[in-house]
Amino acid sequence: MSGDRKAVSLRITGRVQGVGYRAWLAGQAEAAGLDGWVRNRRDGSVEALLSGLAEAVDRVAALCRHGPRMALVDRIQAVEAEPPGHPGFTQGPTL
Repeated sequence: MSGDRKAVSLRITGRVQGVGYRAWLAGQAEAAGLDGWVRNRRDGSVEALLSGLAEAVDRVAALCRHGPRMALVDRIQAVEAEPPGHPGFTQGPTL
């Protein structure tokens, strides 16, 4: 596995609130050893920052296209980002 690291900011739209998406994504990120956070947005989207080994970030970002069982993802916008200023992965409040 490569030691390359990266961070990406995701904005996920569709039926992604009220279906356990934040908790699901936090579990996926923690299992992959990623740092970052996930939170709901008032506009109905979910926003996340994934940071860690590039392969793990890419793998979790790809899983986000499907999400948990009840989710229906319409679109994911991904942009390069700065790593978070803290280790671990957290669920934040709605912003």
